[in-house]
Amino acid sequence: MPRFKVGVQFEPQHCSVDELRDAWRRAERLGVDSIWTWDHFFPLSGNPDGRHYEGWSLLAAMACDTTRSVIGVLVSCNSYRSPDLVADMARTIDHISGGRVVLGYGAGWSERDYGEYGFEFGTVRSRAAALETGVVRIKARLAKLNPAPAGTLPLMIGGEGERVTLRVAAEHADIWTGFGPVATFAHKSRVLDQWCEKVGRDPSSIERSVLLDGPAEVAHVDAFAAAGAREIIVPCQAPFDLATVEAVLRSARSG
Repeated sequence: MPRFKVGVQFEPQHCSVDELRDAWRRAERLGVDSIWTWDHFFPLSGNPDGRHYEGWSLLAAMACDTTRSVIGVLVSCNSYRSPDLVADMARTIDHISGGRVVLGYGAGWSERDYGEYGFEFGTVRSRAAALETGVVRIKARLAKLNPAPAGTLPLMIGGEGERVTLRVAAEHADIWTGFGPVATFAHKSRVLDQWCEKVGRDPSSIERSVLLDGPAEVAHVDAFAAAGAREIIVPCQAPFDLATVEAVLRSARSG
């Protein structure tokens, strides 16, 4: 059995839709456990006005192009859409995929996304404060939708805020996704454990995953796994060379 699961996040920037579709098909053939995109409206690196595509629309295409891997948006921003609408979008794509969607959710952070699309940016505090309200609305809407999701539609909370985001994860999340370096990931995971104890939740009921910060952190996948990461997600930029993903898959299967 693999020591940890392996995912890949395809960054939908500086590429074509055909290139993205080819990339996630190749990733599934390699045997990755999960495939992700992101929820931004402009490139986060390179030419800030370069080509870019919207994440939830891509996820629907990914649902059609893949058959086995878990899929999701890592993570959807609470501020961009009605949480009830996000619940319905996720439920619908879950049916398209045959029950393979993870509903990734977070507070948002990229100011340009807000300003150019007419959303109120607010502050770190106000965005964090709105997160739990959004999560509660999502769960309430999912309970009302007919038909219900095709699969379990786990809720992933992404982010590292110790006072709000990790508390919300402790109360509501099936999966929490953090970031490196290893020491930071380990510390945030311990804080999540502490919040679980405070809210009466078994810490082991929340799966921990990490989104690596580029190729430099690939060398530390064993340390991330030792720190509690049950899934390691590799970022992948155009032209979508999957050699790094293959290396992490080999590491997961070793030992």
